[in-house]
Amino acid sequence: MREIDITRGIIENHVADMMDSLRSDVVIVGAGPSGLVAGGYLAERGISVTILEKKLSPGGGIWGGGMGYKYVITQEEAKGVLDDFDIPSRPFEKGLYAVDAISLASGLIFGAARRGARIFNLVVVEDLVVREGRVQGVVINNTFVMMNHFPVDPITMEARAVVDATGHDHDIVKTFSRKNDVSLNTPNGKPLGERSMFAEPAEDAVVTNTTEVYPGLYVCGMSTAAVYGGYRMGPIFGGMLLSGKKLARMLAEACDK
Repeated sequence: MREIDITRGIIENHVADMMDSLRSDVVIVGAGPSGLVAGGYLAERGISVTILEKKLSPGGGIWGGGMGYKYVITQEEAKGVLDDFDIPSRPFEKGLYAVDAISLASGLIFGAARRGARIFNLVVVEDLVVREGRVQGVVINNTFVMMNHFPVDPITMEARAVVDATGHDHDIVKTFSRKNDVSLNTPNGKPLGERSMFAEPAEDAVVTNTTEVYPGLYVCGMSTAAVYGGYRMGPIFGGMLLSGKKLARMLAEACDK
């Protein structure tokens, strides 16, 4: 065993995965709960999926539970998603289940990866590729380059569909709307901004507003609240899981056309 062999193994395998991801059916930006669920279900159907996460750890806002208490809550309607990803839960009150946040995050990450979704961390999507009135890819850079404002040019990945799963920040839709003279599929053609907490309607709205916001550009999870003016809901994750499942179904149908 030589150090150079270890290094070569890392570089060759990473580059091979990157080359395979230069063209994907779907690129999901953000490896939170809705993005991971969507990626897992899509990959299971044989659709090529690349998930890009700007942070070191995928999992989004799951890890901290509620204020550092390591449990989150889901509704009974979302338990099927937990079961599909082999994530344990236990009944709490009627219609509600408690889920260990660490089990949920790690289970979704592993579940998406083992189904064939390619997940890259420390990658920032700074822009989109737009041609002929349709989003057709992403412009990416290294997280540390962006953090330090280094003058380093990005590279690109192509995709038939791009998903903003960046959560509260809705980075992709926000940047796309700001940089282009376009009208989004929202009441005023622009992102409406997230409203304050109101859990019950928020959970329903996250699923309802999981949709195509511009040709080739989709939103899921908390990005839907920021784009469509929905409420936030705190550490209940059923809507997130169901949003990812709905998105997977929508994109599978789109890819079949």
